[in-house]
Amino acid sequence: FEIAPDDADMLARLGTIAETTRFLADEIPPLESAGWRIERAGDWPFEIVEAQGDWSAQLSEGKNVDWFEFDLGVVIDGARVNLLPALLPVLRRFADAAATRGIAAALAALGNDDEKLIVRLDARRLLPLPLGRLKPMLAALVELFRTDGLSTSGTFRLSPLRAAELALLEAATAQAAALRWLGGERLRDVGKRLASFTSIAAVAPPAGLQGELRVYQRDGLAWLQFLSGYQLNGILADDMGLGKTVQTLAHLLVEKEGGRMDRPSLIVAPTSVIVNWRLETERFAPGLRVLVWHGPDRMQQGTALGDYDLVLTSYALVVRDRALLAEQEFHLVILDEAQAIKNPASQVTQVAQTLRARHRLCLTGTPLENHLGELWSLMHFLNPGLLGERTQFTRIFRNPIEKHGDESRRESLAQRLRPFLLRRTKGEVERDLPPKTEIIEHLELEPRQRDVYESVRLAAYGRVQAEIATRGLARSHIVILEALLKLRQACCDPRLLKLEARGGKPAGSAKLARLMEMVPEMLAEGRRILLFSQFTSMLALIEEELARESVPYLRLTGDTVDRETPVRRFQSGEVPLFLISLKAGGFGLNLTAADTVILFDPWWNPAVEAQAIDRAHRIGQDKPVFAYKLITVGTVETKILALQQRKRALADALLSGSPGAASRITDADLQFLFEPLDARR
Repeated sequence: FEIAPDDADMLARLGTIAETTRFLADEIPPLESAGWRIERAGDWPFEIVEAQGDWSAQLSEGKNVDWFEFDLGVVIDGARVNLLPALLPVLRRFADAAATRGIAAALAALGNDDEKLIVRLDARRLLPLPLGRLKPMLAALVELFRTDGLSTSGTFRLSPLRAAELALLEAATAQAAALRWLGGERLRDVGKRLASFTSIAAVAPPAGLQGELRVYQRDGLAWLQFLSGYQLNGILADDMGLGKTVQTLAHLLVEKEGGRMDRPSLIVAPTSVIVNWRLETERFAPGLRVLVWHGPDRMQQGTALGDYDLVLTSYALVVRDRALLAEQEFHLVILDEAQAIKNPASQVTQVAQTLRARHRLCLTGTPLENHLGELWSLMHFLNPGLLGERTQFTRIFRNPIEKHGDESRRESLAQRLRPFLLRRTKGEVERDLPPKTEIIEHLELEPRQRDVYESVRLAAYGRVQAEIATRGLARSHIVILEALLKLRQACCDPRLLKLEARGGKPAGSAKLARLMEMVPEMLAEGRRILLFSQFTSMLALIEEELARESVPYLRLTGDTVDRETPVRRFQSGEVPLFLISLKAGGFGLNLTAADTVILFDPWWNPAVEAQAIDRAHRIGQDKPVFAYKLITVGTVETKILALQQRKRALADALLSGSPGAASRITDADLQFLFEPLDARR
């Protein structure tokens, strides 16, 4: 038979181009094998070609090793041809199908494994690809396509920080798709080590370390050395109290004793923590020469940063002294309580990005407090390019995970982060810690306090609804937070609202009354207590009651200049009760002399509360710890406990691999928060 290239009825007889090419690929070869002679006109528009030998993945590293390119090739007529541009339409359709129906369903929709998919190499050549080999490759490539896309050269251009994903891609395709990998041996080796970083080699503790490292702390030291050896940066995200400080100091000592620390390292921390770093360094690593770069006379010290092994300074001074710090190249820049740079638009975050160092490290027990954008900011400081640009990250990861609960996106993000984030929870190392018991004290508001709460609730909710009607929910958060603040103050003590007292005596406080029952009894039992409140004005009211009952106490708030003295007095046993504002005491305190923690008022973020409790429940504690939360029944405080679970679920889902995600406050949340006291009781 004959099909002329200019036959107007050709497509009508053979159907679509796809059907034509399938006919040429599936029907013509058997005819030729059976002895038929097939003749094609010189201007016939199609040529079916076949791949010879193995398929191959080619890696090419860029200059300065700041990127690498990846392509997928086959040999046709003796020449290697990059398949990725030809697969682009297939990848695009497959990615869309996988996003809506899942990868398994998208693969099934392609056809049976014994069928062939025909791709167009150029204007003339068509290449049949067996689906049995192509499917595992598409499943592996779809992630790169969704997050990066092809470059103008028809390759995937990726950061070397993605080497771990590259190793997983190689493992997934080498056998299932019989794919041969070429080039990039160093990068592939790094990738394999990253992908299996749990088996990294142990590191002996440094000779200069004064103290014993626990097993998990030795693992942390090995992980830090692993990252350093491959010029990678990461987050040590152990729970509060598990010894991030001593692991970091051990890492610095190993670097010094190994002759690699030929320039100073810089630790940036909240002002309140600098003293703790100095004391811990003197205790565990006395061989390090330490400069505390702090105080109004720091410029007159007459010392050069380069004369020291370790420079301690604050986030505020990093901004203020950025010109001086820019002159110094550091061996290692360490950000303690690194959530300080969770806002990528803040000045401190932008200045931190400019610090020059061989290696970077973030220390934080809460790498994710509110949303995934905070984690992106930390990773952008550490490993620019790992999570893409901010808008790209929001589109590919944050929105699908936070708004739609997309588990495949969550797992993909967790997989990308895994080599660069080490987190151990207290539950994993609980054999090293005494038990911790959390107790919720449910309290009924006093009658007059109940009336105050209801009047505040009605007035506040009215203002919130009016603001939302005018400006919309997204632009009304300030008014909403102000309203919720007043409700929380009413729960603590109506005097915080500074309302005019009617009928003489002000409304009482159920919490304060219960507290003054608990504290004397606990002190009589020999308990040593940390008492936290977000409101310093509430601490002042508590102080009045303690003074009236002649109960000794210490106090620490954001206004406390000398933190070292009250901490020393409490730890030595001189005073058994320590009043602390929640934010001032959320980090930088080792208060293992305490065995009891009282949270007078709940805070939105469970991580902040956990940090407060962990002032006592941490390595070095040898007594069981009891944590009490005072919660007023049916009020906004009860609702806060429910909403806290959302943020905990988001952090757990990403950092520990469990499912779940959190979202922002919605209209339904507002109705829940502002419900009357008798609702749902």
